[in-house]
Amino acid sequence: MDDDTLRTIGEVAARTALTVKAIRFYADRDIVAPTVFSPAGHRLYDTAAIARLELVRTLRALGMDLTTVRAVLDRESSTAEVAATHADALDVEIRTLRVRRAVLRAVADRDSDQREMELMHRLAVLSAAERHRLIEDFVDDTFGRYAANPAMVELVRASVPDLPDDPTPDQLAAWMELAELVQDNDFRAAVRRMADYQARERAAGDTTGLHHDLTEAVRTLVGDAIAAGIGPQSAAATLIVDALTARYATTFDRPDDTALRRWILERLEVADDPRVQRYWRLLGTVNAWPDQPDLAPIFTWFTQALRAHVA
Repeated sequence: MDDDTLRTIGEVAARTALTVKAIRFYADRDIVAPTVFSPAGHRLYDTAAIARLELVRTLRALGMDLTTVRAVLDRESSTAEVAATHADALDVEIRTLRVRRAVLRAVADRDSDQREMELMHRLAVLSAAERHRLIEDFVDDTFGRYAANPAMVELVRASVPDLPDDPTPDQLAAWMELAELVQDNDFRAAVRRMADYQARERAAGDTTGLHHDLTEAVRTLVGDAIAAGIGPQSAAATLIVDALTARYATTFDRPDDTALRRWILERLEVADDPRVQRYWRLLGTVNAWPDQPDLAPIFTWFTQALRAHVA
């Protein structure tokens, strides 16, 4: 048979890999009608009709509904436009399946109950914009109420959870805990107290930033002291406290005296909330940041040493 030969429905089924029932269905729905009917009433298809059926088979295999298929065949929508739309839809579906898989893995690892599983899934499927709004609401309700250190406020606002499309169970669990933490009223009240303290310090003339160098100095000197087995109340701790208070005096342009030590102690006590450290560690897990050292033992030692050597 040449290309202009009319073919029976059985021959078309063999050529297109469609069933006879499917070809009849598309004809009845006026998607691909037979080219002609034989004198005996049998459906016959020419080359153009067969090509349309092959296109229908391909579009349906890609998950397109009959309305969309008809629009493509009628040239109401181009194949490229339809393909782009469905590719976007598949991206969303793939992400949903990945999140669902991550939830199931996390449930298996944590032996979660049904309530925790439902909460985990509800939080996981939030869009990136919704996750960002959760953090923005937290910042607005805490730092946003006060004229706190602007560098700190900017850091918190810029550090948002960026849950990947295919999160690990650890990332998912961290995001769930982080979402609960920023909505905890007691934690928010503690952060507001820190922001209020910063605002009072700014009003008193403190214009310094985030003090990364100062933090690193504390981490290094105190870390070495802990490694050497030096207790915070011991006489050997005096030299370390002296070295650090001298660094504080330089950073904040204040006299290195007893008043400075009491002021440093107040700063440390205001910031002494393990949930703050937990907040940053959870954020780091969600965003897959490099592991950061745990500074809680460092500043606990420094606080105890200051209390012992404040005079």
